[in-house]
Amino acid sequence: MSKPTLLILAAGMASRYGSMKQIDAFGPNGETIIDYSIYDAIRAGFGKVSFIIREEFADRFKEIFEPKLAGKIQTDYVYQSYDLTPFGIDRQIERSKPWGTAHAVLSARNQINEPFCVINADDFYGFEAFQKMAKFLTEEVTDNRFSLMGYQIDKTLSAYGSVSRGVCKVDEQGNMTEINERTKVYFKEVEGQKRIFFEEDGVETELSSDSRVSMNFWGFTPAVFGVSETLFKEFVPANADNPKSEFLIPAVADTLIKQGKATFKVIPTSQKWFGVTYPEDKPIVQENIAQLVEEGTYPEKLF
Repeated sequence: MSKPTLLILAAGMASRYGSMKQIDAFGPNGETIIDYSIYDAIRAGFGKVSFIIREEFADRFKEIFEPKLAGKIQTDYVYQSYDLTPFGIDRQIERSKPWGTAHAVLSARNQINEPFCVINADDFYGFEAFQKMAKFLTEEVTDNRFSLMGYQIDKTLSAYGSVSRGVCKVDEQGNMTEINERTKVYFKEVEGQKRIFFEEDGVETELSSDSRVSMNFWGFTPAVFGVSETLFKEFVPANADNPKSEFLIPAVADTLIKQGKATFKVIPTSQKWFGVTYPEDKPIVQENIAQLVEEGTYPEKLF
């Protein structure tokens, strides 16, 4: 079997961050978060990295990544745009942001022919996660057997406020039965102990500290493209008048599960996740990376 591909979602607008966080410097020698993901993917046995970007970013991305990755891993670029005609949709819809993560993945349908995983550009996932995903993509994946890295919720939260998390329900076989987006998840001190809650419609519900959540790290074969395109053709007319609507990967996964077309193995990882959404997150991410470098997990200069 051919080596799996790493598909990086990097076409986002980064409106809350205020600049292109995808290529911002976080490591001691100006490394991006993407650099650490690619470094881990190479060590885990991935053979290609595909960047999903907006076409106007192409020259900048190539300038940054091509010199350091030459001879280490194959590179490829996928452009996510607002043009619907490649998907057989003959209409123009004005939008200020892309159509979402599942549409981004679908944009790569003509360039990926091997098992692949999908990650966010601005999330730090850790080597263990890439190692486990590579093993799944080379030994277990089929056209109706996909996967999702399941992070322990207490290792993904912020000490500075609430976050949104896709909380997974997992059966006895380790397969996801559903995923629920909780938009306000947070730590709360109760009787001297730090516990985890989510709030919905003013009601607080406690979550177990070992609940598994999605951080948008998925494993697929190209079989997902056909299903996604069918669903996207239904999604666009249904949401044509909602400029904030997004066609997201969890919605595709949920449909596949409910229709009995695929199972999703939730691969547990003990890795600590961290990421960047707001400018205030940058020093925290830099501090985490500096600690990993100091511990010897990563070299001071990656490439």
